[in-house]
Amino acid sequence: MLLSQLPEDLLYYILSYLDYRSLSRLSQVCRSFYRFVNRDAVWKKIAKALLNTGITREGKDIYPLIRLKDRVKIAQNWYSGICRRRIPLRWKTKLLPWLQLDGDTLFLSQAADIKVYHIHKDSGRLQRSLFEVYSGHKGDVCRFVLTDSLLISGGSDGKIVVHSRRSDVPVEFSGHNQEVNCVDAKDGLIISGSRDRTARIWSLTCTAPRDTIPMCDRVWSVAINPTLSSFVTGTACCENFSPLCIWDVERSISLGTLGSDFRRGAGVLDIRFESPFQLFTCGYDTFIRLWDLRLCPRKCAMEWEEPHDSALYCIQTDGNHMIASGSSYYGVVRLWDKRQTECLQFFQLSSDPVSSPVYCLRFNSSHLYAALATAVHSLDFRQNGTQIR
Repeated sequence: MLLSQLPEDLLYYILSYLDYRSLSRLSQVCRSFYRFVNRDAVWKKIAKALLNTGITREGKDIYPLIRLKDRVKIAQNWYSGICRRRIPLRWKTKLLPWLQLDGDTLFLSQAADIKVYHIHKDSGRLQRSLFEVYSGHKGDVCRFVLTDSLLISGGSDGKIVVHSRRSDVPVEFSGHNQEVNCVDAKDGLIISGSRDRTARIWSLTCTAPRDTIPMCDRVWSVAINPTLSSFVTGTACCENFSPLCIWDVERSISLGTLGSDFRRGAGVLDIRFESPFQLFTCGYDTFIRLWDLRLCPRKCAMEWEEPHDSALYCIQTDGNHMIASGSSYYGVVRLWDKRQTECLQFFQLSSDPVSSPVYCLRFNSSHLYAALATAVHSLDFRQNGTQIR
């Protein structure tokens, strides 16, 4: 019996033992093997072991419209740091921008506005003409978050503005008396944190906060648990308390703190839930930390240290093995493999005499976008580094 005559289930099993180079060679044998090997199911095991292929730890595919074989090729470039650098946007006034990616659209806060740019599908560049502009704050936008139908922003004017992405009528939420440093939203639930030392819980049905939680310090970061039952706040850590606290959404009470050995001033600047039980944090103490809520809360499960002792302003993960972080000096972006303790790749984006932090970064399967004080930088990993035909 020929190999091509074997039942598909058995053929899948045999091919699961091959690496990506062997699969590439096999696809060149004949047309039938080419068609079979190009199926996503053949590449899924390989993709799950690589960086940023869109296959999460649970096996969910984030980018189902992109062939898995193509993503495996690009994953080699993420690992090796092979990319093309561009600066698609510049401006003169120094800002503290924030950005979000939604498919082929980039949202960027600049002063009091949030500007929307389409990303060209083939080149990955931003189209020059603005697609849309969201306004409503009387001061700078500090943070904003996207849902399927809403854009929710917090500003230095102490307001939260909720924009419908399908209409032009924003709704203003009032409650904080100082700048809103952070905001998160999921399924109609909004959590905000402010310099006024409060975290507030909101619902879309009322423009006043549902609950106000007094804090011992300024709140710099918040993240809602995917289960919607709790949220985590990160504070400036200027008092003798842990900067990370878990709160019950319904009862507005503390469920406990995370960590025990934070240095004074080691505030938490970004928090990312990767699952209902695991979250990542970073901040002024130069560490990325993984916390597992099923384990002892006094000690993190894993940690990665920024080698140049720089504060870490932002992080994002691929839901599997990769972490990207933005540092406080010279626009340094680092890529980390969670299975290793050392940094995998780093890119110094800022060449200006005056250093700029990476205020925010986001990535998709092929591009990473980083917002610095006077520009948005992009890294395009769709380069010819690995040959998979």
